[in-house]
Amino acid sequence: MPFQDQVEKAKVLIEALPYMRRFKNKTIVVKYGGHAMVDERLKRTFAQDVILLRQVGINPIVIHGGGPQIGQTMKQMGLKPEFVDGLRVTDDATVNVVEMVLAGKVNKDIVNLINLNGGQAVGLSGKDAHTIQARKLPHVRKGPELETPEIIDLGWVGEVIRINPRLLSLLTEAEIIPVVAPVGVGTNGETYNINADHVAGHVAAALLAEKLVLLTDVQGVKDGDGNLIPNMETEQAQELINRGVISGGMIPKVETCLKARREGVKNAHIIDGRIQHALLLEIFTDLGIGTLFR
Repeated sequence: MPFQDQVEKAKVLIEALPYMRRFKNKTIVVKYGGHAMVDERLKRTFAQDVILLRQVGINPIVIHGGGPQIGQTMKQMGLKPEFVDGLRVTDDATVNVVEMVLAGKVNKDIVNLINLNGGQAVGLSGKDAHTIQARKLPHVRKGPELETPEIIDLGWVGEVIRINPRLLSLLTEAEIIPVVAPVGVGTNGETYNINADHVAGHVAAALLAEKLVLLTDVQGVKDGDGNLIPNMETEQAQELINRGVISGGMIPKVETCLKARREGVKNAHIIDGRIQHALLLEIFTDLGIGTLFR
């Protein structure tokens, strides 16, 4: 290796050092989803990133999605996926598939990947120790084409009412990486399918995490000219939502970040999970790669 390349690597380590000091013993909640869960190279580098966080004394907690995997399994079983306003309609048959895929196949694949790369991870769902307590999500459709708002029954789609952080805290204290499937439990033991971004935000708030990081398939939040916004304040975010600049699937991600900040999470990030080692680049470098909500 050329001498200059070695010097550049040393500079990278020196740049990361103050961040390692600052975040030691802090909790970072990562929502893992999108292309980073599909591409084999990105899956491996994500596992390496999480392991490195743990090795330098940071407590990572991974909340994962799995929508494409659910859809693929449903089709294999002869079930037709149905969505309303981007939300999966989850009837009795679908909720069984959701739990099987998320808490079973996807969750254990991520745990296995982390463990194979030298980490120690344990998988769980919201049912374990009642970690994610939930209730039915009321969904009301509004629009100019409707004379009155329409109430839509999405089945077993839930919203978080409380996070019980005890099990997560026990695992991080034991230097084990928790990997959480976004499956919640109701007061009567019902199973609820919950948006993984929302679960990550609630977990981060319950643990007063140092950071909430959402991995996406876009560069971050962009302005009206399509330029990345590296730092964003609450007022600016709300203005861009009102103007329609922030739209579609980015709205719930931004709202999750803003809500987490209001509830005590120090920083929230939306980053591009298609970039190798995106997590490390955002946390341990001066410039970062995505959008930071301070």
